[in-house]
Amino acid sequence: MIPAKADPQKQADYLKNEIEPRLAEAKAGNRAVYFVDAAHFVLAPFIGFLWSLTRIFTQAPAGRQRFNVLGAMNAITQELVTVTNDTCMTAESVCALLDKMHNLKLGTPLTLFLDNARYQHCALVIEKAASL
Repeated sequence: MIPAKADPQKQADYLKNEIEPRLAEAKAGNRAVYFVDAAHFVLAPFIGFLWSLTRIFTQAPAGRQRFNVLGAMNAITQELVTVTNDTCMTAESVCALLDKMHNLKLGTPLTLFLDNARYQHCALVIEKAASL
């Protein structure tokens, strides 16, 4: 399934011209490649459909409390670097992840593939990445 705004040709070109060459370098040990994304875990039960002979009600806390994880997974070793919080993911969270990545002292060029979340490509994150 392709998202509504996606251009299949642009995606194929990006895969061929950007992702695959960097992955080849990573396999050869000349680059580190990480894929970055966030996950948001809601701290409340979500019961979909459950078959039962009797009706059972499960009380759940009100609100929208979440546990957030911003993770970067190494494409070759599957090593995971994370930043977590219980508020929301922001540009500061991405900057904290960039600091963690920098502190790994990998000794090779580093490529991070991020999705298009606004907080991942704002001026603060771009400036932080440039400074590292």
